[in-house]
Parts: sequence; C-alpha cells; structure tokens
Amino acid sequence: MTPTDDSDATLSTDYEIAKSVEKQPIWEVTQPFGLDRSDLDLYGDYKAKLTQETVNELQGGDTGDSRLILVTGMTPTPLGEGKTVTTVGLGQAFNQLDEQTLICIREPSLGPVFGIKGGAAGGGWSQVLPMEDVNLHFTGDIHALTAAHNLISAMLDTHLAKGNELNIDINEVVWPRSIDMNDRALRDTVIGLGGRTGGVPREDGFLLTAASELMAVLCLADSLADLKERISRIIIAYDEDGEPVTAGDIEAAGAAAILLRDALRPNVVQTIEGTPAFIHGGPFANIAHGTNSLIADKLAFGLADYVVTEAGFGSDLGAEKFMNVVCRFGEMEPDAVVIVATIRALKYHGLDMWPADQDALSDPDVDAVRNGFANLDKHIENLQKFGVPVIVAINRFPQDTDEEVQAVIDHCQDDLGVRAAESNVFGEGGEGGIDLAENVIDAVEHDDAAFEYLYDADAPIKEKIETIATEIYGAGEVKYVGSAEKDIAKLEEIGMDDTPVVMSKTFHSFSDDSSIKGAPTGWELEVKEVYPSAGAGFVVALTGDVLTLPGLPARPAAADMDIDPDGTIHGLF
Repeated sequence: MTPTDDSDATLSTDYEIAKSVEKQPIWEVTQPFGLDRSDLDLYGDYKAKLTQETVNELQGGDTGDSRLILVTGMTPTPLGEGKTVTTVGLGQAFNQLDEQTLICIREPSLGPVFGIKGGAAGGGWSQVLPMEDVNLHFTGDIHALTAAHNLISAMLDTHLAKGNELNIDINEVVWPRSIDMNDRALRDTVIGLGGRTGGVPREDGFLLTAASELMAVLCLADSLADLKERISRIIIAYDEDGEPVTAGDIEAAGAAAILLRDALRPNVVQTIEGTPAFIHGGPFANIAHGTNSLIADKLAFGLADYVVTEAGFGSDLGAEKFMNVVCRFGEMEPDAVVIVATIRALKYHGLDMWPADQDALSDPDVDAVRNGFANLDKHIENLQKFGVPVIVAINRFPQDTDEEVQAVIDHCQDDLGVRAAESNVFGEGGEGGIDLAENVIDAVEHDDAAFEYLYDADAPIKEKIETIATEIYGAGEVKYVGSAEKDIAKLEEIGMDDTPVVMSKTFHSFSDDSSIKGAPTGWELEVKEVYPSAGAGFVVALTGDVLTLPGLPARPAAADMDIDPDGTIHGLF
C-alpha cells in the first residue's frame, strides 16, 4: 500500500496509517541485505535482534564502500521538527532510487512517549513498524539498562551497609538510581530509612534511564568484553581520601554486563516501505552524546550502500557530539549532513517567542521566516566547520505556504551556496524525499569533503569547553562557577583530561538560557560542574538548568491514550 492510494484518504493518524500497512516478515526485509532468518534472533515475525554470531561475523568483515549520512536539525520548537521522520523518509527515498539503504535511529524512551511528544518512531508515511512495540517495551533493552543501573546502585548501598571496606564517603556517592519514566518527585530522595535494617540513610535521587552513563556505555561499546571493561570503569563514588570508587571496585561489572548481554545486539525492524531499520540505544543529546549505538552504525556499513543515522536536537548538541565523540571513537566520518529545518521553527526564532504561540507559528508570515534565518545559518556554519557537505531539508507541514518554502530554498542556494530541498516524506513517504535524496547523492559524489574534529582530544579541558562554547554556541567567553574549577582539577588529577567533552546544555537555544532565540553572540556561558563519565570515555560539563529526570506536563500525552478491549491502542502516536 502507498500513500497515494485512494483507499488511504481517510487515514488521519500515524497509528491508523501504521495499521493499514501490511508488514513483511522481518527476515524477508533483511534478506536483500545479506541477512537471512538464521542471522536473526526473532521477537515475533516483525522485529528481531542480530544474533551474536552474526554480529561477530559482520565486525570481522569488510565494511565496503558505504556512505554515512547524518541527519540533524536547527534549534527546534518544543514539539520537534521531524528529524526522525526525515531520517526514515530519506532512507525510503534512497531505496526508491535503487540505493540499498539502512537507517539507524535511537529507541524511544517511555518518559517522552508518555510526556509531551508522544511516540518517537517517525510519522505519517515515514515511520518504523511495528510502531507500538518500538514505542513501548520493544525488545526490552531499556528495561535491561534500568535493571543493570539499579543493580549497581543496590550493590553500592549494600557495600555501605555491610562494613564499607572501601571507606566510601556517603556524601560523595555520585551514582543515583534510574527509571524510564518522567517522574519529578524522584529527582531528589532520601534512602536508607527504616532503622538498622534499612541501610545507611543518605540523600539520593533518580535520573531517566536514557541519561544513565550505562546508556552511553552501551552505545559506545563494541563487544561484550569492551562493555564489561567500560562498566568496571564507571565512577560511582569517592572515598574519604577523595579517590574514585568504581563499579569494578564493588564487583558489579560482571553481573551488570550479564543483564546487558542481549541489549548489546542491535534490533532490526522495518519502515512502512520495507527499508530495514536498526533501532538501538537512546542517549539524550542534551545530557549525553545523543545518537544510536556505534555498533549498529558500524554493522550497517557492511550491509548497505547508504547508512542514514540521526543525532538528537540541533547541530550544537547531537551533531557536534557525533562528530567529536562518536566519530572519534568509531574511527569513521560522515559523507554528508542533512539539517532539518521547518517553517514553524524559523518563525519561532524570527518572532523570538518563548514559550511558543502555536497560532502565530501557523499563520503565514514570510518576514518572520526570514528573521529566523540567523538560527539556521548558524547551524549550517557549525556543520561546515567539520569539513563535510551540508544539505538543508525543509520538512514541510500542511500550513506552510509555497512563498515561505521558496524563501528558505532561495536563501540557502543563493545567499549561502548550500543545497536545499523540500521534504514531504511525512505525507508521501519515500516519494516525497526523492529531491532531497538526489541532492544528498549529488553532494556525496561531487563535493570535496575533508572531515576534521573541532578540537584535539589531548587539549586541556577548559580549551575544549571554550572551543565548543565560542565556535558552536557563539558565546563570547566561559565563566566557571560552583564546583567547576575544582572538578576540572580533579579530572586532571585522575587522568581524565585527555578525553572528549560532552556539554550538557538546553536544546531550546544556542545559549544556556532557553528563552533566548535566534543566534545570540558575545554572551557568557556558565559551566557549573564538570564530572567524569569514565566508562563512556568522556567528561561532561553541566551548563544552565538541564534536568536528568524530566517531569510530566500538566496534561501529559498519556492522558489522551487508551486501549480497547480487543487491544487496539489510541493516542500513542
């Protein structure tokens, strides 16, 4: 079934579209890419994991001449601008052009699914199936991560209660608990109550599983041995002398790796048009590095002509981290970057509105679109600093006018010399992304590319932070407040000053103030804390007020969800 069939005219929701499509058995989807049924560990007929034997075989094989395409975006409105829709649709468009293509995206977290955005597996005629499974429990990877994270927490508190042989300072425990749900009441807690049998009373808290260092570890590990080694390096506390205590020190690494054994293997499903999709891992881009697993990307290289992967939020977050962290660890580089822009996001920045006025964003206003070019231009400039071709995809919404869309195309092509194409993959599937795909292919085949990192990993921590702040965010200077100076000195002392830096920053603005729109310059970035993610292999610099455990809005998406007696779901997507 295609989106142009007359029978589809009454389909109004993503769920209805998903249900109208006849899915293929997953082994039939993967067979043209060299993966047959024996290569898959099936979870029913329509989703699977790659077997460990197949993972090992692909890792030892030739990666071929695959082209890696990264999809990122401009600074989004709170509703998001359709990076996943574009990623899925672009993959479908490539396949319509007879370019064998795999897409690699993150697994949705239940927090956002039931919070503001609802499901996160594409949409319209560019979504992955089975959408309910992908958005809910899927193959259980996030549940396994939650269990592994909390196993380490439980073993840590047991160590404290049963003698504390490592002399851990209970005021310097830095490993919270995790939950895959937006629950603001659990951000700060007190545990160990209930007398002698209740353990050692102390302050604690929860973070979203997607924000756990274990999620970053899973998404950067390349084998079970590497996974276990990374877990053993995770710093969970400091002792009375200020020395780090790791998960390996409390002998938790082996058991946590057991819980993550299957979660390390990529999941494979299909798009509406039968394009294979690896959906694996889901670190947040405003807290961690914000892309699907490195192992999924690397395995896809040996199977497809094009691999389309996605980075969270805008170029200042997910894309910057993909270039400086993921590409560095994976020894790979993108052949082109697609930046997703929307008319409503351009108006959002052109009208400088916080919070967003949805009516104003829907009203035709070419001047507001043009006023928002500064934000898009800065994202394009950022991406060009890495030496790869940039293509702008205008993800079109029904209310967008031809004049508004053409204004963006003219600006990109005439003023910036950058390829730009309208994308209608939501309403038309792969067919609506042909122009975009052809622009990407043209860029890959004809543009000179000279990929380079933004900074040297061996540079001092402050230099790396300040390079990102000034070059990517547009800040004039960096101010270190709170414990930041002391933290950096400690990181240098324990030998973690030669790693990449992951900036934890709001995704609503280039700045650390979510209310500032456009592309501000000359402002002062405040770094409040810098801490090690020793297992992942980077340090994290906290700026602004970034929540590691979001809360639900006044009316969460969950309030509009329901299920019929026959199992039919409503409102999920």
